[in-house]
Amino acid sequence: MKSSSWKRKELFVLVPYAVVFYAIVIRRSLQLSHDHHAKLYGLRPGWIFGRFTDATDAQWRNFRQNLPILTGVFGIFTLVANIIKRSFSLRAKGMSFYWIVVSLAYLFYLHEACILFIFGIASANFFLVKILGRTKYFLYGLWVFNLSFLLCNRIYEGYQFSSFGEHWAYLDDFRGTFRWHICFNFVVLRMISFGHDYHWTDQYTSVDDKKHIQRCDHCSTGKTCYLVLQERRVTNDKFSFPIYLCYLVYAPLYIAGPIITFNAFASQLDSPQNIYSSREVAWYGFRWVFCLSLMEFMTQFFYYNAFAISGLWKQLSPMDIFIIGYGVLNFMWLKFLLIWRYFRFWSLINGIVPPENMPRCINNCHNLESFWKNWHASFNKWLVRYVYIPLGGSQKKLLNVWVVFTFVAVWHDLEWKLLSWAWLTCVFFIPEMLIKSAASAFQAEGAFGEFIFRELRAAAGAVTITCLMVANLVGFVIGPSGINWLVSGFLQEGGLLTLGGLLVSFYVGTKLMFHIADAKQRKDKSR
Repeated sequence: MKSSSWKRKELFVLVPYAVVFYAIVIRRSLQLSHDHHAKLYGLRPGWIFGRFTDATDAQWRNFRQNLPILTGVFGIFTLVANIIKRSFSLRAKGMSFYWIVVSLAYLFYLHEACILFIFGIASANFFLVKILGRTKYFLYGLWVFNLSFLLCNRIYEGYQFSSFGEHWAYLDDFRGTFRWHICFNFVVLRMISFGHDYHWTDQYTSVDDKKHIQRCDHCSTGKTCYLVLQERRVTNDKFSFPIYLCYLVYAPLYIAGPIITFNAFASQLDSPQNIYSSREVAWYGFRWVFCLSLMEFMTQFFYYNAFAISGLWKQLSPMDIFIIGYGVLNFMWLKFLLIWRYFRFWSLINGIVPPENMPRCINNCHNLESFWKNWHASFNKWLVRYVYIPLGGSQKKLLNVWVVFTFVAVWHDLEWKLLSWAWLTCVFFIPEMLIKSAASAFQAEGAFGEFIFRELRAAAGAVTITCLMVANLVGFVIGPSGINWLVSGFLQEGGLLTLGGLLVSFYVGTKLMFHIADAKQRKDKSR
């Protein structure tokens, strides 16, 4: 049997199964939301058919409420920026001064007097880089400096002016509408990027331009992709304080990213992005509006996050807990997609291309590596460039994964449940890496060999997705204290049946992901 023949035939089984699976999940989700809405916390009156809306997620609630004013502010700033840029032909230094003025006004609205903390720490980091940036052990000092402030900012909750003396105490009444030390987590990543890129200025670039142009869809057409912008060295004059400060507080990316490296940012101040046309940027904005409508529908019909916040998951069956956990994960993905793509859209309009944070749907990832490459992808690129590779890369992969995920957990917040999530992810990562290493040495021969290998990969994908669900349930729904309850619940007769059904469903889902990947590969070859 030819591989293409049995692949086509199995679609007649996989697609109906997936349709039935999602029909069951949607129906049960609606029923759970209807039956328990009176017991849930944080529901507010909605606008669709008089339904309630799930407003329990503070991050999404604040973003949604401030969306009109954010759009108005960014619209005015962007219009003025493009007029000034074209009228005076401003390049790197000129545009950096404009964006500093705009961004500092934006920061003053958000943080008021607390911008003094931001400016003070950022200035100290700049002088550290400029004074010691060419020395052998500079990177150790850079990381100690930034990690110290990352931890202290959280421990002391952004500090009190009164702790520096009574004559400063009055400034504690002017702390703004947004906690500065939350946003500063992103500033820390930018300060580390600036230090690394300055330290590496004299080193040889890792990009082979000729090979890259042949393989890259953007560069082969005369455009410049993000990887080249990141890896190519910028001139020493770009490492000036105005451009550095502009990079740290660049308004469209300040609150939530996406994260862009200093090299990529500074190079685009001179030559605005040519990767996307105006039509493509407009289409990107239209797709964002469509995703927003999906989120509105989801929060007014499915109260996933309210179940997690209210603690009602303890009263549910294992199957219902899976549905809630699966819904929370999809809610989080859509929430972050909307937030990150909103700010990326404004950055694109202003000629700066940051990486896409959600390049692939969460339901199209069948292993941990692909999941983390496509969830907060700009952070993943940052971690690979500044943490993973300097620590030894793939040669020390089994050790590096622990360092990387521990840093990710601490960077998010100082909470045990986040560390539990990080270390559980590492535990699940290790067998995947070992299996991949063994599979790379295996060569499937003939259609039957390919069939067996594909089936084994699908089974491994089902197990991986289950592990990913467990890790995220612990991190974002039940917490570390709920692990024993979760295990005991699934070891019962009903729980084992549910677990078996989940593994079959994830197996089917993984096979469908293979078909999507095959279709994409055929499309790329036909170009």
